[in-house]
Amino acid sequence: MSFFALISCTLAGNAQQEQTHIKQWSLKECLAYAQQHNITLNNLRLAKQSADQNLISAKASVLPDLNASASQNATHYGTAWGDTGKSINLNGSAGLNSSVTLFNGGTLRADIRQSQLATEMADLDVSEAGNDLYLQIIQAYTNIMLDKETIVYAQDLVQTSQAQTEQMDQQYKAGAAAKKDLIQLQAQLASDQYTLTSAKNAERQDKITLKQLLQLPVDSAFDIVKADTTFALAAIPSLHEVIQDAINKRPEIKNSLLNIENSKLDLKKAKAGYLPVISLNGGIGTNYNNGTNIGTFRQFDNNFYQQIGITATIPLFSRKVNQTNVAKSNIAIKQAELDLLNTKTILSQTVEKAYINTQNAYSQYDASAEQLNYNKEAYRIAGEELRVGSANTVEYIQQKNLYIQALQAYTQAKYSAMLSLNVFNFYKGDFLENQQ
Repeated sequence: MSFFALISCTLAGNAQQEQTHIKQWSLKECLAYAQQHNITLNNLRLAKQSADQNLISAKASVLPDLNASASQNATHYGTAWGDTGKSINLNGSAGLNSSVTLFNGGTLRADIRQSQLATEMADLDVSEAGNDLYLQIIQAYTNIMLDKETIVYAQDLVQTSQAQTEQMDQQYKAGAAAKKDLIQLQAQLASDQYTLTSAKNAERQDKITLKQLLQLPVDSAFDIVKADTTFALAAIPSLHEVIQDAINKRPEIKNSLLNIENSKLDLKKAKAGYLPVISLNGGIGTNYNNGTNIGTFRQFDNNFYQQIGITATIPLFSRKVNQTNVAKSNIAIKQAELDLLNTKTILSQTVEKAYINTQNAYSQYDASAEQLNYNKEAYRIAGEELRVGSANTVEYIQQKNLYIQALQAYTQAKYSAMLSLNVFNFYKGDFLENQQ
């Protein structure tokens, strides 16, 4: 064996081995991987961690603070007028100070609750973004399934066309068929090969889309598992039931409810601006100065002091700041309530649209299945007639094209119905639990 032949065999073997080890992803695996690795979701998780830290800080704000201070000073000066002698004076002090808020109209408690709401809302933001990502993945995954089935039937059509073209070529060479019939079959073969190539290209593009959603490396080998392509029309859940489930479970609704509570806490804090703020403060300390005849440690003992006090800040006139803050907080509550109503309306309309899409997809699936059965039988009969010579090539190709159109419509309708039902069930909240 030559060197180049050896290299060729090695490369071919490696390529075959790589093809064998391509990971095949199920839909559930795609969803789980995206949940862990999607950059948008991870950024939102970091925002949640930041909100957690804000909550820790808010809870700690009710505790007293404690600060230590110490100073040491040296002063250099002349001892007397005209005296050339010099003197250095040393003095220093040390102390501890603490303060705590006793009353501020409930602002600190409101801050803690708002920080708790912020962590919950940040968590819901992750869920909401995850839902949007899931729908995109479901769409992309279903498109690949459609592409794969399209490739299968396109390959069957190519094989059939090749066999018929070869048979017609033999008949032409034997003088039993016209060249026109052979050329027509050759043109049909080229058309079928083009359909196959287009289906493979569509699969590549849809795989790229799904890889981008999963944020897999560009050069990573990727494929989906060989799925069961059979599809039975399952019962469609009632529209009212799904809308209620969506309103009760969807994160965007919960987020809007929490936003209303957060706005009410802002109102409580605004009203607290009319109330006094009472704080307790205290401290201990001592100092010394070497300019006296008393020893340093004796001075520390003699100068040791303790101090405690209560401070009350009473708002008398705030230039209408408190009044406008209360008014703006009431407006914010009404806006939050309208946002909730709008979110419910949009969600209900989205669910209803998904319901109608599912009904329409089911109807199209039934019609396309019946159309396919008739055209398949007509195509089979046309093939038999062409084989025995009782039908011409034009009639056969016309019937074959009708069959191809019916098959394409059926395949598209099947996966459209599958996707529509999955999306509708997704809003109900029990789609992910049913995935393998």
